[in-house]
Amino acid sequence: MPVPYNQDVRFARGSPFMLRVGYPSAISAELLRDFPRQVELVSIVDGLDGEIEIEVWIPDPFPTRAMRVWPHLRGVRLVLSLLAGTEWIPAVVGPHVTICNAHGAHNGSTAEWTVAAIFAMLKYFPLYLDIQRAGIWKRRFEAPAHYAAVTGDQHPHYPPVMLEELAGKTVLLVGYGAIGQEIERMLEPFRVQILRVARAARVQPTVYSVTELHALLPRAEIVILILPSTEETRGLIDRAQLALLPQGALLVNAARGPVVNTDALVEALRAGRIRAALDVTDPEPLPEGHPLWSCPNLLLTPHIGASSPQFAPNALRTAAGELRRYLAGEPLRNVVQAAV
Repeated sequence: MPVPYNQDVRFARGSPFMLRVGYPSAISAELLRDFPRQVELVSIVDGLDGEIEIEVWIPDPFPTRAMRVWPHLRGVRLVLSLLAGTEWIPAVVGPHVTICNAHGAHNGSTAEWTVAAIFAMLKYFPLYLDIQRAGIWKRRFEAPAHYAAVTGDQHPHYPPVMLEELAGKTVLLVGYGAIGQEIERMLEPFRVQILRVARAARVQPTVYSVTELHALLPRAEIVILILPSTEETRGLIDRAQLALLPQGALLVNAARGPVVNTDALVEALRAGRIRAALDVTDPEPLPEGHPLWSCPNLLLTPHIGASSPQFAPNALRTAAGELRRYLAGEPLRNVVQAAV
């Protein structure tokens, strides 16, 4: 039977009680070698047709697979997500289950994608990839016209402008959690000016409240979105916000698709007002034939920002730490929903 979680519970070595933890069968058991010894690991296959009694569930990182499994699980009291985002989980498991995310596990990979996307757009890599595929060297002289159209800078430049520099640009970082701070750390060597925005203002370092976003957007040459998808953040960037951006501003969304109004973004891109780099979209997955696929001045990747070889090891290491605290009756660190 499941052992209740409270401050008096201790799973001593040799205890007859074992904490049953279900995990996706697609994950190699070798990656679970650091889990506590008091844990009984239960491999859960996709397409499960019977019932399984577990107390802790590690869902498949692909929500559709995880949701197929959930109706067959019994006794779940704690969910340990392998992702930083847990948007779909509360509605599926209900309010009587504690949910933890993988806070901190994917900071590096997501921050690296963000910085790489910024450089790809500023160095015109999408254009030069097209030129490479065409095999026509002289097409390089499309770059000056691209620069003038994107930025609105019609001044003559000699030699011609073939790319832009990051150094000296003003970066508006919307979301200042662990990943946002890691992005800032990676950008520091490039001598950018960072404007930080979070739900609430802070003094050290200076962080502006999200209520001040409208005043900050006109100053931003690069806007990075790295905040959770909630009712408050849905549509945070809409037509009014996009209109405040200076000509040629770069919008980078490494957060969640619904943070940006997709129709408004398509309009702004087609009008040549801004450029964008997206790892997330709304809807997601993005359907074939959707207008975003063909928008100009857009780099789009299909939600792969954290999908490095370190994804599973890092996330499972975080889950193992939560399990140790759970077994010891200690407070969990990454709770996003406490059971009621």
